[in-house]
Amino acid sequence: MGIVIAVISGKGGVGKTTTTANIGLGISSNNKRCVVLDFDIGQRNLDMLLGLENRVVYDIVQVMDEEVSLKQALIKSKMNDNFFFLAASQSRDKSALESPKILKLLTSLKKEFDFIILDAPAGIESGYEHTIEYADTAIIVVNPEVSSIRDADRAIGILDSKSQKVKDGSEVNKYLIINRINPKMVQSGEMLSSEDIIDILSIPLLGKVPEDKGIIDASNQGKPVILDKKSPAGQAYERISNRLCGIDVEMPDVEVVKSGFINKIRGIFN
Repeated sequence: MGIVIAVISGKGGVGKTTTTANIGLGISSNNKRCVVLDFDIGQRNLDMLLGLENRVVYDIVQVMDEEVSLKQALIKSKMNDNFFFLAASQSRDKSALESPKILKLLTSLKKEFDFIILDAPAGIESGYEHTIEYADTAIIVVNPEVSSIRDADRAIGILDSKSQKVKDGSEVNKYLIINRINPKMVQSGEMLSSEDIIDILSIPLLGKVPEDKGIIDASNQGKPVILDKKSPAGQAYERISNRLCGIDVEMPDVEVVKSGFINKIRGIFN
């Protein structure tokens, strides 16, 4: 049976959908069958980051309403044969989500995939609650700023109260991804350090992703930045994906400003 992972944040604009796209592809590259679901009903952005917007015919609501089969709606990525996508509906709103239908869908997906990754909508309303309801694991994506941490803390509180696993006496595994880290701002005190964030949220750290202008270019091209082996953010997402697959990899300190002189020396030898 596969594992259901909800990618959450509590607010928009922190890089949650980018994270979903990249770790989904990264997991698939480890020979694991992975499907990513866009739970942002009425909006739909994940398809564009994956370059699949022109291939969407059916959506998640049509599958749950049994208008089409799951096989008809699933889109296989051309980037990896193990990577699949299920789109959100643009013509419906979050009221289309119903717990019994979501459970039935996820149960079917867990029989076919090793990882089922749910991209939660921004905010902490009904769409968010349905995304976390049957999750086995939650990945909390934050930026190193006070407002992001505060909203994430609220989202975690709702997760702990609304999760079916918690209601059943179990616990949802929670992991933290700190996104858009600017080392100069961290060292100058303008941005929270990872130690500060971990101390506030008390969640194990899964990975640190540095600020990377290449993410915008990759998103515009519909190609997750993890495909760019020279991208610092892409390398970070690859490490995170490996950890999720049980591979022990180092966690470089991306919060340290590297000396320009040292970088020049490295450049000479590279």
